[in-house]
Amino acid sequence: MAWGEFKDTAAERRLFQRRVLVMLTLVVVLFGVLVGRFYQLQVVEHDTYNTISDQNRVQVRSVPPTRGLIYDRNGTLIAENRPVFSVTLVPERVEDMPQTLTRLKDLLSISDEDMERFRRRLQEPRRPFQELPLHYDLTEEEIASMAVHRHELPGVEVGAELVRHYPFGELNAHALGYVSRINREELQRIDPVGYAGTNYIGKSGVERVYEEELHGQVGYEHVETNARGRTLRVLERESPVPGEDLMLHLDMRLQERAFELLEGRRGAIVAIEPDTGGILALASVPGFDANLFVTGIGQEKYRELSTSRDKPLFNRALRGQYPPGSTIKPMMLLAGLDSDTFTRDKTIWDPGYFRLKSGGRPWRDWKRGGHGWVNGRKAVAESCDVYFYELGVEMGVDTMHAYLSRFGFGMDATLDVGGALPGLLPSRDWKRGMRNEPWYPGDSVNMSIGQGFFLATPLQLATATSLVANRGEWVQPRMLQDVQGDTALESVLQPEYLEDLTADNDTTWEYVVDAMVDVMHGRHGTARGAAKGADYRMAGKTGTAQVFSLAEDEEYEEEEIRERLRDHALFVGFAPADDPQIVVSVIVENGGSGSGTAAPVGRAMFDAWLKEFDANEPIISQARGEQP
Repeated sequence: MAWGEFKDTAAERRLFQRRVLVMLTLVVVLFGVLVGRFYQLQVVEHDTYNTISDQNRVQVRSVPPTRGLIYDRNGTLIAENRPVFSVTLVPERVEDMPQTLTRLKDLLSISDEDMERFRRRLQEPRRPFQELPLHYDLTEEEIASMAVHRHELPGVEVGAELVRHYPFGELNAHALGYVSRINREELQRIDPVGYAGTNYIGKSGVERVYEEELHGQVGYEHVETNARGRTLRVLERESPVPGEDLMLHLDMRLQERAFELLEGRRGAIVAIEPDTGGILALASVPGFDANLFVTGIGQEKYRELSTSRDKPLFNRALRGQYPPGSTIKPMMLLAGLDSDTFTRDKTIWDPGYFRLKSGGRPWRDWKRGGHGWVNGRKAVAESCDVYFYELGVEMGVDTMHAYLSRFGFGMDATLDVGGALPGLLPSRDWKRGMRNEPWYPGDSVNMSIGQGFFLATPLQLATATSLVANRGEWVQPRMLQDVQGDTALESVLQPEYLEDLTADNDTTWEYVVDAMVDVMHGRHGTARGAAKGADYRMAGKTGTAQVFSLAEDEEYEEEEIRERLRDHALFVGFAPADDPQIVVSVIVENGGSGSGTAAPVGRAMFDAWLKEFDANEPIISQARGEQP
């Protein structure tokens, strides 16, 4: 009989113990791995993950600085910042973008241009949860409407920002320039850190020249946000540094007077204080309202401005290049006397025309019968062309160019006037290079009375006349008078010391000034009518610039063509003659007579500065159409 095997309990116990030991060892090893991982995450890599957590929770946002203000010489605010409410959208928080845009267009007067601009921005690369502007400068009714319907529009915000505003509108558009939104090209050249959070930048004029001083320094704040990007609280803040406030030499009383004198015309007036070089007035008429460009001008309005025959966007004072005509005759007289080409006793016979050679082409004098026997002083007073024809031929182009360039022609001799053109001071080399032709004596004849190739801007004419008023001492024209902040004026305004024009004979300058005084007060002076009744002596010179034809693509309108083919009227001068306090240059496009049209404007500017305005008087009336 076979008996069954007995159960070996001892062996089973040993097997169980081995299995328990293996499992226990495995658990201990796995627990050790887990503890090690915890140690690595909590201790070894603590700083790394803490930084990542903060980046998800804490955002660094830039705080744009407040742009510096601009004042005129009397402390009148001419460029300020005002709060403007705008509608912005955060695309990540908008549930249905097309429906939201449709709803907003029903609530607000959003133009198709703004809508199209927003859609383009929506497609461009941007930061997560970045606000995109849709509609600017909300009215009170629109703000109220958004407040009522705000709960229906997730992701839509109404916020306020400080935006540049020019209280005097078109009076300062060409003098100050303007700011506008930063475009793509500017984004490539500006400092992305310094302009973080900034939407605007100076585009022209003073706003552009002094952009660095006006902009200020950007600030930052650390904000805590939730997973949806909503700001919960501000943890830390570094306040921005506002831009410097600037005070200009510009006088708004004189600036307004210049616009009044040119109202209904096309032209420019530049007034300079000869002692300092400060630009008191810089008017280009017609002008435009610079406020239209700050938040973005509409296509229709821009097309209206850019296609206007009167060219309101064109800065005639800085960029209008006109033949200077007879206004350069005082400078030509100085050049002729100082170069010993002519003497004060030199007289010529003016029969009403000039010929280079017997039987040759006649160059006519403006006075058909001529001026008879004239010397230099009488030639300036009566604007005798024949005298200067002969003087120009005798001097030659090289001498004329050398002297006229020292008056600032052919260059931008200003310190801080952005965008000024240099005009054209022709020379022998210039004509050879540009036209591949030699310089002919006839070219010197034309150049001697400011015609031919010669071009100058109203600012250059004022600059050259200021040199005459200062008797040859150079003081560069400038807009900036002072910086009202920590920045020293000397570090901002660094003049280039141009060489004074010293005459060999100390009395030559007085002789030239006396000739200009005769223009205004002499018995036969061309502008004697404009000086009538004055209780001070003024010095001046009238001129005309010929206009020959219309552009080929302009439409024929008989009355319009008649008006636009008239000569430009010019005037330069300073007052008082013995102690100059103001220099003025005037050009009235198609004004005809310099003595009949431009000289009275110059006289009115003299009277305003010397007789009407009290230096301690606060300022003129309120800005046009604006609240003070």
